[in-house]
Amino acid sequence: MGTDALNPAACAAFLVAAFSLAGFCQAAWLGSARSRRFAVPIDARLTFRGRRLLGDNKTARGFIVMVPATAIGFATLCSVTRLAGIGGGLWPYPAAGYLALGFWAGLGFMAGELPNSFVKRQLDIAPGTSPDRRVASLVCHGIDRVDSVVGMLVVVSLVVPVPWLTWLYALIAGPALHGAFSLLVFRLGGKARAA
Repeated sequence: MGTDALNPAACAAFLVAAFSLAGFCQAAWLGSARSRRFAVPIDARLTFRGRRLLGDNKTARGFIVMVPATAIGFATLCSVTRLAGIGGGLWPYPAAGYLALGFWAGLGFMAGELPNSFVKRQLDIAPGTSPDRRVASLVCHGIDRVDSVVGMLVVVSLVVPVPWLTWLYALIAGPALHGAFSLLVFRLGGKARAA
């Protein structure tokens, strides 16, 4: 299947809606006391060049809910859009296919943050902080907003065809949505800062 039968705006709206559902679940989870027991660094405190690979902020806690919540969000939205008769222009897969696609999308979203964390640790930027220089701080902030979205889009594109306009729409809407959920997690006490 190519991208000709797909509606780029509908695909982007689907991705944004599914990640919004998952984002609410993730915010509630990260704000809960129960999630804190899973704050185990995924880099197992390994180092490269004398610096941590990812740091203390990249933990199993982040993956536990986001990945399955995204899978469930994809499957639920697939079913709802089809029941409402508005699923035209989306990928022609059954709900089980959307469940699997959502799992991979959620994993790509979470994994998309890891290269950025690795680079920041190698540049001696502490987890949860920004560089001192204004330009470097703005660059890091911008990358922090798009890295997860790019990770998700790359993985989804490996599984199903994704129109280039869907990429564009998601890269416009995704960073704002990511920022809003970061603020929500901060307000719920799940993050030390609202970045």
